[in-house]
Amino acid sequence: MRMRTLGGTGIKVSPYCLGAMMFGAWGNPDHEDSIRIIHAALDAGINFVDTADVYSAGESEEIVGKAVRGRRDQVVLATKAYSPMGQDPNMGGNSRRWLVREVDNSLRRLQTDYIDLYQMHRPDPDTDIEETLSALSDLVHSGKVRAIGSSTFPADQIVEAQWVAADRGYVRFRCEQPPYSILVRGIEGGVLPACQKYGMGVIAWSPLAGGWLTGRIRKETGVDMTSGRAQRLPQRFDPAIPGNQAKLAAVEELIKVAAEAGRSLTHMALAFVTAHPAVTSAIIGPRTMDQLTDLLAAASLALDDDVLDRIDQIVPPGTTLNPADAGWQPPVLADPDLKTARRRPVAGRAAA
Repeated sequence: MRMRTLGGTGIKVSPYCLGAMMFGAWGNPDHEDSIRIIHAALDAGINFVDTADVYSAGESEEIVGKAVRGRRDQVVLATKAYSPMGQDPNMGGNSRRWLVREVDNSLRRLQTDYIDLYQMHRPDPDTDIEETLSALSDLVHSGKVRAIGSSTFPADQIVEAQWVAADRGYVRFRCEQPPYSILVRGIEGGVLPACQKYGMGVIAWSPLAGGWLTGRIRKETGVDMTSGRAQRLPQRFDPAIPGNQAKLAAVEELIKVAAEAGRSLTHMALAFVTAHPAVTSAIIGPRTMDQLTDLLAAASLALDDDVLDRIDQIVPPGTTLNPADAGWQPPVLADPDLKTARRRPVAGRAAA
């Protein structure tokens, strides 16, 4: 695979990043089989592996750690922190208190003494970005982390983080990991331009839109709401939701475009993501060896302008068909209690 540079770090990564979310209880609980899949990906030329502490409650990191043993120096290893890792309210978020503890937990599970890319899995409204960047800068200076990044941050918070880093002399985020696919194009309006402006790499997650762009989810077959992913995230799969109905309609049209181009929908979807000039790498998340083999077959595919134009007609640039696929909403919009609070004066404060 032809390597790409991750932002301005000088780190060379493959255009496909092996996502490890499906290794462990969430997907493939067989450790040896998962390790074989990771080794096959590395042998095929992928040098970039992404996981997170929360994936199967740390099990994914443990599997990745075992898989890269003996090959660590050839792997660009990325992980993430933010999500709750226990009942204690301080076992999560982007605070200094948590990050300096959790990075050591990830290092132990990964069986390594450094992480190439440490990312904040989501924004944390309860923690000043200055606090987070200060802690991450110390982790970089200590040698535990080589570079830092964000994941699923909105454009305004990406810009704020860059300004705070420059103003305070902190290490800055060198990349962003957003959701991006043919069906989820909202980041084209602000996130991708912001990343380009600040020289940040982009590692796109869910380029197949959670399986919607594999051809398995069709109008005629419906959606299997008993699957693990659909049960965890029903708002992204329930066919009764208007946004998911729009996805079903778009998939039918996209299948026609792919067929006329002589490609599978899966391969066209991956090529669409890696074709964007702002995108450094697309995360593929196979659960089985057969899935990996199919995904790798798209690595050299390039789409011509006619195909890209037809995709734009089906899902216009900047459009996310189901807002639930955007990955993160500000709490004031996502939390029903906060929605109520913003319509009423705070107790003890007179209304304007």
